[in-house]
Formats: sequence, C-alpha cells, structure tokens
Amino acid sequence: MFENPAKICIITDLDGTFLPKSKVPLPVDLEAVRRFEAAGGMFTIATGRTVQASRRYPEELGLKRPIITFNGAGIWDPIADKLLYIHPMPESAKADVKKILAENPHVGSEVLGTNETWVVSDSETERDHIKLCGITPKFCPIDDVMGETWLKVLFAMHTGEMPDFVRYIDERSYEGVDFVRSEKRYYEILPAGVSKGSALQAYRELPGMEDFTFVAVGDYNNDIEMLKAADFAVCPQNAAPAAKEVADLVLDRTCEEGAMAELIGRILDK
Repeated sequence: MFENPAKICIITDLDGTFLPKSKVPLPVDLEAVRRFEAAGGMFTIATGRTVQASRRYPEELGLKRPIITFNGAGIWDPIADKLLYIHPMPESAKADVKKILAENPHVGSEVLGTNETWVVSDSETERDHIKLCGITPKFCPIDDVMGETWLKVLFAMHTGEMPDFVRYIDERSYEGVDFVRSEKRYYEILPAGVSKGSALQAYRELPGMEDFTFVAVGDYNNDIEMLKAADFAVCPQNAAPAAKEVADLVLDRTCEEGAMAELIGRILDK
C-alpha cells in the first residue's frame, strides 16, 4: 500500500492529532511532513474549523492542497481561495436550532456560514471556542441569520452539562441533520450524512486524485467516519477508544510526542 509515496495522501485532523495542546505544531512533525512532501507525498488537513479560522494553516504548515473544513460540510482550496464543495444544512434545521437554544439558554452556540461565524448564544465556553479558533465573529440574535446559508452549528457548554444536553437531543427527533460530539465541551449539528468521511469521498473525485491512497489520521468521534472512509486509518496513542476501534494502526506516540513523525517514518522508512 505504501510502495509509492507520490501516490499517498495523508489527511489529518488538527486538535489532538497533528496539534498538541499548545496548538503549535511540533518541529519533529513539521520536519517529517516536509520529508514526506519531498518524497512526492501529499499532505493536508481535515478540520471542523471555518475557512476564516483555517486561513492561518496554509502558511504555517505550508499547505498547498485543498482542506476539508466545517467537519466535512466544505472543501476549501487555499491557493485559489475558494470553496470547491459545500453541503449546506436544510432550512428546517434553523427552526430546530432556535428552539434548542430557547429551551437550553445556558448553552453557547455559533452558526458557521461560508465566510462568516455568528455567535447566536453567548457563554464563557463559547468565547473559549472563539479564542481557540482565533477568529472575529459577529454577535447577533439567531433571527438575524435565519436567511443565511448555514454549514454547521456548534453548541458549547461545560463538560458537566454535556450529558443532560445530549439526553435532551436524543429524546427528540430532527430531520435532515446529524449530531456529533467534536470535543468534551462541543456538540455539533451537520447536514445528514455529512462528515469528514463524506468529504473524503468528495476529495477522491477532485481532479488528479483518482489513483491516490488516502491515509486518514484522527483522534476523536468526529473523525470516525473519515477513518472508515480512508484506505488506511491511523490514530495517535491519545485517541478516544471509539476512534481506536476503527483504526488500522494505533501509533505508539501521542500528539504531544510526534505521532505524525512516527507515521511518516513508518511510511518512508519501511
């Protein structure tokens, strides 16, 4: 499978996979990526971030290939600066989100559009998420964005509040959307059937990608569909148990120890 690096595309999640807690890539991982690309390999990322929040990474990581964004609801080309693919949420989901927030006023929330992020329910945890993403959102009532194109909605809350919120969602029925936990404090709504995995399938159909072997790397629940859709699935040692269960390879190193360098070493130094 790894005989020809020039026909391998590594797609990696960021937080907890390629990025350690500091959110600064490890030098050993960056060096490994450069070595992989020098051998002809292709390297890119799959993230829940918006285009706005992803703009820093092409420069920081030297990315030249399209990036999976919005947890799979979009694919963005950083060179052409355009979305190659989007899958918006259904109109019916907007009223559902409005009701969810009305009945859970303690929950922070942001709506992600193609070029904008709207904070429609403010909270301490929501502001932590905005700071993490390094973006400048618009703060507004949800009614102000009902006419916009929505790609994803994120709910932010303290970890201890999550079980009751998930129970609230599970006790109700919602059409045209899927829910996924993307971190201990974050719960998201995406269009039904949309995930990093569905975006990986769309990535395969981009010009020139037909013959590539896709190696997906992820650590959490929102990476599972991508791991399943890849030709070869990899997890760092710190990955959640559910992600490890679908992996072809669980690395010895964590994201704090150079997991990506370990993977690339296994590919190039076989």
